[in-house]
Order: sequence, then structure tokens, then C-alpha cells
Amino acid sequence: MPRNGRTIKRPYKRLPKGENGGIQLLLIHNVEHLGKQGEIIEVKPGYARNYLLPQGMATIATEHHKRMVEKHREKLRALELEKLKSYQDLANELGKQSITIEANANDEGHLYGSVGASEIIASLKEAGFTLATDQIRLEGPLRELGLYTVKIHLHSEVDAALKVWVVPTASEEATAS
Repeated sequence: MPRNGRTIKRPYKRLPKGENGGIQLLLIHNVEHLGKQGEIIEVKPGYARNYLLPQGMATIATEHHKRMVEKHREKLRALELEKLKSYQDLANELGKQSITIEANANDEGHLYGSVGASEIIASLKEAGFTLATDQIRLEGPLRELGLYTVKIHLHSEVDAALKVWVVPTASEEATAS
């Protein structure tokens, strides 16, 4: 658009509009609360430009991309089912696990600090499981000794339950005896 004889350069390429005024994108990865891989979605321009496109989670939905997805839809479905099965196997393994976390506590069983997702992740790493802290769903920090059942969100369709024992540290038990 010329203005006073000059052309204005835009810092970004214009994105094609969808039917509802948003931007039509093709999802490359599953995005929670948005859609699954291979789906065509319509989102607000800022969300597309600032998050989905730079993170590589989506691409602009051109006719070529739509045809390619249709061609590979069965392969994508098979990959998704395989990934879902691996998450279900991991959920079964985690359901059989029970981890113990030592923490400093007073005589009534109240912790001086709290046990959060990072401590649970560290204990799971020692047991041979690698998870991210955002997959641990706590209703609040664990502030007392005892047994807790912690929900682990592995996939949009797969959740696991993990038993977490919060026990007093071994040095406290030795001094109490």
C-alpha cells in the first residue's frame, strides 16, 4: 500500500483468512484443547502468528497441504493409535509404581515445606520414568505425611494414577527413637 509515494513494508506476511475471520491452519502436532494432528482449524491471527507457527505446531492450510493430509490420513491415524497404545502402556506401568519421597516434618506430621511436581518428577526419574512437570496434576502441594494418589496426564485421552508416599526423613526417625 503506497502512502505518500512510499511502500509500507509489513513485518510479517499476511495470513489467509478463514470463514469466521480467523486464520486457517493445518495442525502438525496435537495441541491440547485445539485439535489433533492433520486437522484444519481456525484460530485468531495473534495466536497463529505468535504461538502456533513459530513453535512449529501448525502450518498455513493451503490446498496443497490439505491434499497431502488427505493422502496420508491413514498413516497418520496408524501413528496416532501406536502413540496412544504406548501412552496406555506407560500409564499401566505408572499405575503399578509407588514412589517414596522423604521430607522434613514436625511431630504432628506437617511438612516444613511441601512436596510438589518437581520432587515427584525427580523420584520418577530415579525409577526410570521421564516425564515433564506439567504432566503432574496436583490439586495442591502435598503438605502432610501420608499416602497420596497423584494424577499424571500423559495424553488428551490417557491419564495415570501414581501412589506417592510422603515419609519423614531417615535422620528424623533416628533422633526420635
